[in-house]
Amino acid sequence: MNRSFSDLSEPGFNEGFLVALAHFGAMQIANMLLRTTGTHPQKKCFLELGASHLSFLTSQIVDTLILNMELSTIKDAFDRVTKKQKLSSAKTQEMLDQIRQEIESALDKMQSANNSDPEHNYKAVLNELKANLLKIAPLSQMEGTQKELNVALSKYGKLLEKYFNPDISKAYRNIDVDTHTLNQIIANHFYRQELFDIGDHFVSVVGEPESASTMKAPFLEMYQILEAIKNQNLEPALNWASMNSDKLAQSGSDIVLKLHSMQFVKILQNGTRDEALHYARTHLSPFASSHMAEIQKLMASLLWTGKLDRSPYHALLSGSNWDKLAEELKREFCNLLGQSYNSPLSVTVAAGVQVLPPLLKFMNVMAGKKQEWQTMNQLPVPVELDREFQFHSIFVCPVSKEQATEDNPPMLMSCGHVLCKQSILKMSKNHTKMFKCPYCPFDIDAVQCRQLYF
Repeated sequence: MNRSFSDLSEPGFNEGFLVALAHFGAMQIANMLLRTTGTHPQKKCFLELGASHLSFLTSQIVDTLILNMELSTIKDAFDRVTKKQKLSSAKTQEMLDQIRQEIESALDKMQSANNSDPEHNYKAVLNELKANLLKIAPLSQMEGTQKELNVALSKYGKLLEKYFNPDISKAYRNIDVDTHTLNQIIANHFYRQELFDIGDHFVSVVGEPESASTMKAPFLEMYQILEAIKNQNLEPALNWASMNSDKLAQSGSDIVLKLHSMQFVKILQNGTRDEALHYARTHLSPFASSHMAEIQKLMASLLWTGKLDRSPYHALLSGSNWDKLAEELKREFCNLLGQSYNSPLSVTVAAGVQVLPPLLKFMNVMAGKKQEWQTMNQLPVPVELDREFQFHSIFVCPVSKEQATEDNPPMLMSCGHVLCKQSILKMSKNHTKMFKCPYCPFDIDAVQCRQLYF
């Protein structure tokens, strides 16, 4: 979907954005991967689709094997398009230069023409110009190069349609989306990316300007600090770290030490040894017991005051240290706000991009069974997500072999073993009798079982 941020004011922007997010598909998939049902009212449907699922899994393997070949074909077609485009642009520019030269030559001749009969001279020059332009034949040249470019573009477009599915709505499920929450996620993403004007415009368009200041203020502060770090000014960052030192210590962060260490190195390079030593005694000594190795390295660098770039510790001056410090501060800043380093929107899009291809392939296999797809609580085929998208542990009941869900959660028994709720209900005859744990000789009272939260 090719849209610019200026499209935010267009009617229907919110709906279009949902389509771009695969209709909120990533959140849907992440939820379904961690959920299943205990009773499986769709078991009959699953059995009917068994052969289709096997075909789907087989086709996934085949698709993986030919993926590189397909991408290579597409890249070759794209390279041909870019080559034709560059050639067309070069020829067009060459033709325009020729036309400009002919016009400039004609103007020079007209200015130096014999004044005794200027009209005759002007006509002769213009006729000559016309003849020269006809020889250049600009329209013919443009039509030729443009035709070659259009042919290459047409072939490239057909390849894209062949290898990529332009309609991702096939994987769409009718789910209830809290519009307010979705708008908050989108606005929060803009502010986190330092797109403050766009974020303000977005919340204004969707009619939620009151939430802008609450979301915007902390990220304004964060980017002011990051801008200062970019200019190697650590004062704003040190002030922020000082005000939040207790919270940072509780989270186990060492960002305060890193900030003071960087300031120490800065003094060491640009100041005097006494200034650096005084700063170390004041700000680095509290970390000596917990970070002795780092402190010892910094103290040894005192011997190279003013010439650190020519010392064994020259790596302390690396520009990448400032970049790493900025990233670390951004991570800790978001952590104190109770937010992840990556925005929920970016995680949603990344997860959606990863799971959409197999889902679309599955929907092609399930053609004509849209209703079953809409009512499923569990995916009938495995859809793998990278570990970065796995935020919760998955419990599989050792008795029923089913994954735990909200309706069938894991339950801790008095012996310390865990079963799913539905298994406990069956074994206890719906809480009417004691039962033995399948893993140990303990008698279990279902009433004493407690739900676990992963």
